[in-house]
Amino acid sequence: MKQTDITDADLAVTASAFAALGSEQRLSVLRTLVRAGPDGLSIGELGQRTGVTGSTLTHHMKILAQAGLVQQTRQGRSIICAAIAYPELSALADFLLRECCADAPTPCSDHDHG
Repeated sequence: MKQTDITDADLAVTASAFAALGSEQRLSVLRTLVRAGPDGLSIGELGQRTGVTGSTLTHHMKILAQAGLVQQTRQGRSIICAAIAYPELSALADFLLRECCADAPTPCSDHDHG
């Protein structure tokens, strides 16, 4: 099996990010924040859009923040949640496709991977 220059540190960071996305609710929260754009959403609006509220939403946001994928900032009396790791999300997708067909007898040609 061929491997490119993926370091153990890269694997650890990538595994941590994928672990953070390993919940349907967290994936929904992150997707909603990505769709909202860089201005993010108030915690209340995020809860309404995802159906995840209260301590469950707080728990999921903490995990996503620890993975460096989102941030929460206080604006007056509101807490604003935003996706902040667009390059990292792109890198996660690239991680999956980086070695596409590396061990295949013939190179892949039916999709673009980079």
